[in-house]
Amino acid sequence: MALQRTHSLLLLLLLTLLGLGLVQPSYGQDRMYQRFLRQHVDPLETGGNDNYCNLMMQRRRMTLHRCKSFNTFIHEDIWSIRSICSTENIQCKNGKMNCHEGVVKVTDCKETGSSRAPNCRYRAMASTRRVVVACEGNPEVPVHFDK
Repeated sequence: MALQRTHSLLLLLLLTLLGLGLVQPSYGQDRMYQRFLRQHVDPLETGGNDNYCNLMMQRRRMTLHRCKSFNTFIHEDIWSIRSICSTENIQCKNGKMNCHEGVVKVTDCKETGSSRAPNCRYRAMASTRRVVVACEGNPEVPVHFDK
């Protein structure tokens, strides 16, 4: 009787773990999601000035070997950003139909053109605007900032 209960509990545990595994992004998608978070999400700040861009681009490792010419930081919590993935699908720049759009607070950082890595210099522009992100997985998570 005890052995049968142990087998039942182990089976239930195994099924639970399998079920949890089905809703997790794949390894590749998880890597892309983590990269998206590193490069584009800063929920605690409002950004908006050149010093912010200079610091964040360096902290987020986008100035190591070359100056990334343009980057956008989204100033919303991750759940608000993830909710963009539940909006209607639209076409991405690459032609795929896995993009979604939403309106968020952002800081756009544009490289000045006169700096060299790793001491890259940026101009900042803060706004609330429409953004487009590509989403993948089950549940869908943002994996690429399209525009």
